[in-house]
This record gives sequence, structure tokens and C-alpha cells, in this order.
Amino acid sequence: MSAPTIDQVRPHMSALADELTRSRAIRTPPWAEAFRTVPRHLFVPRWFAQETNERGIAVWREHQGTETADDLAAVYRDQTLVTALDPDTAEQVDDTAWTGIPTSSSTLPSLMAGMLEDLSVEDGHRVLEIGTGTGYNAALLSARLGEQMVYSVDIDPGLVRAAQDHLSSAGFMPQVVPGNGAQQGYPTGETFDRIIATCSVPAIPAAWIEQSRPGTVLVADIALGIEGGLVRLEVDEQGCARGRFTETAGRFMAARSAARTYPVPQRPERAAETGTWPSALTAADVRGNYAFRLLLALRLPGAELVYHVDDSGAMALQIQDPAGSWARLPLGGDDVGAVTYGGDPGLWTRAEDMWRWWNDAGRPSHDQFSYVRKADGSTHIWHIPDGTRLDVSA
Repeated sequence: MSAPTIDQVRPHMSALADELTRSRAIRTPPWAEAFRTVPRHLFVPRWFAQETNERGIAVWREHQGTETADDLAAVYRDQTLVTALDPDTAEQVDDTAWTGIPTSSSTLPSLMAGMLEDLSVEDGHRVLEIGTGTGYNAALLSARLGEQMVYSVDIDPGLVRAAQDHLSSAGFMPQVVPGNGAQQGYPTGETFDRIIATCSVPAIPAAWIEQSRPGTVLVADIALGIEGGLVRLEVDEQGCARGRFTETAGRFMAARSAARTYPVPQRPERAAETGTWPSALTAADVRGNYAFRLLLALRLPGAELVYHVDDSGAMALQIQDPAGSWARLPLGGDDVGAVTYGGDPGLWTRAEDMWRWWNDAGRPSHDQFSYVRKADGSTHIWHIPDGTRLDVSA
């Protein structure tokens, strides 16, 4: 298939905008118009879809954005498209497939739309985007506000160059530069009316506050460990950012400290198995309740949620902490209500305590929790209905 003309692509753009409007991801006409006029395929000329190959290996299969009519249609579906793999983990297994860890993507359009709506931009606002990626989000912002009001930073100089090319081909020239935006914000230290991050961070960096004005709105994905979520915050005159977790739910790849790779996590040796006891909290409870996982991340700072496969092939959900303790719940079989643990038994009792609190509180959804980042960097989460405060470890 030759490169499509804008007239050939316009029905795809309109269909995507209509779909996002029906789902209420888009809630205002200016953002509907932006999605209707910015061609996504220019920003994802190459992308990867995960599949299992004939050898049973999970691989990332390369696609060219306009190589076939099906590929072009796929670009305009409401789906995330992986656009880059970590070169330290990527291994080519055939002509068009690799294993590896994704490091960049074109975000799910409904998630992008929800975040852009939550940003509450107005004409004349200057916006900073952390995580340029493909440049598609910067193009949507440029279509809405004008390219002169849009600034974007990405840690990968190669992605910046590619994004600049994509943006130019779409007719936009916002200010896009390389830099560690997750730690330093925009390199020149300017101030902004709105800041949006398309990568996750463990906490709101001081640089973002310093580059805000009173009234600046921040929309970002906060990674708390086991789980995380999108927050919408407003910065006041004292440099305190307060708001809440948004109705828009979604997660982003973590901000990287290196341009193209993630550091290999250093995990301790796991404790020997200590015992098993019955539990009211099951793996299905953890997997099926996003708001509870968010609270569990606060109760168990630094812990991870992983899958464990034993020698028989049985799979379990495992919580493990930085000190080596762990607690494991089977995903199936006759013992789904039994927890096996190693090391500190308090790891699981704290999880059960949070499960009881969440149920006693009526199972509040994630958007019933506020998020406050004080000027000194300390962070708290509040259950809005009753004022219960949960501290966030730095």
C-alpha cells in the first residue's frame, strides 16, 4: 500500500474521534476537532504487536503503519501501539519479530483524550509535556493551543529527533528537546500553565513545582509500587499541589533514567518458606479491585506484585517486599483461600488489614481519594468521605 493521502485517512480520524466522544473520553468539541484533524499514522510508521509465534514464544511482531489497509486501520483503533523495545533485552527471533521490554509507545487514544480533558486547557495556556514519545500528544496539544504554546521533553534524543520529523510532517513545530524531564522538567526552567506527563513517576518532582505558577494544573501517573494511578493536581501560591485521583484510569511506562534502557532491578534473595494459613483475601480479590491495589501500595511501600510459577506449573500471585519477605496466593485449585509466606508474616497481615478497612469503608473507588504534595515534598493521600489519611513513603 502506498502512503495514504489525507483524504483517504480522514474517515479513520473521524471514526476515532467519534468513538472517543461516544465513550466520553472526549467531552468537549475542541478536543474532538483535534483528534479529527491530527493524523496518527504519521507518528507510528513502525509499531509492534505482541503475539505467540509458532515456537510458542511471546514476541513483538513488527508492523509498518501503512503497509496494508489492515495495518492502517489498526493505527486508528483505540489501542496502545508499542514503538520501541529496550535494546538490552530485545532479541530478534525472526525477520520481523523480537523479544524484549517495551520502552516507548503511542498511548491508548482514549487515555490520551481523558488526560487532555482533565488538563482543562484554555486558549493562551503554555503547556509542558513530559515524555514526547512519538510526538502524537504534542501534535494534539498544538492543534488545540497552537504550536508556540507547546513544549515537550524526552530523555531519548533519538525519539526527540523522530518526533520532530513526525510533527513536521503533520505541519507542527512545537518546542521539543531532549532532557530528563522526570527530574528536571524543561531544561530552560521556564514556567507553565499546565504540565502533563506521559510516563509514570514515583512522586511529583520538585522541578515540576518550580516550573509551575499559582493555578498550574498537573496531570500525571503516580507509580506507588504495587499499583499507581493518574492524579490531577493544582499548584497554589505556597507550592503545594493538591487534587485527586481522576476518573480517567490508566498507567504509563516508568520514566527512564537512561535514554533507551531500564536499569536491571536489584532484588534480594527471597526468604525460605515459613508457613501457610487461611486468608479472607484471595488472589482474585487483589486482581479484580484496582482501588484496593492502590491502597495496598500505600500499606506496603516498596513491595511488588508478581506472578510465581512453581515446579508443577501452578501459578500464584505473589507480593514481595524489598527485604526478601513474600506472601503467595494460588490463582486456582482447591486452596485459593490459603496464603503461603516466607519471612515476615506481617507482610500479609498488613494486606489483610487494608482489605478489611477498604470493605468497611464501602469499597470506595480510586477517585474517592485525594492526593496532596506539600511544598516540602511530603505526600499524603486522603479518603475524601471520612478524612482518613494515608502517608506516602518517599
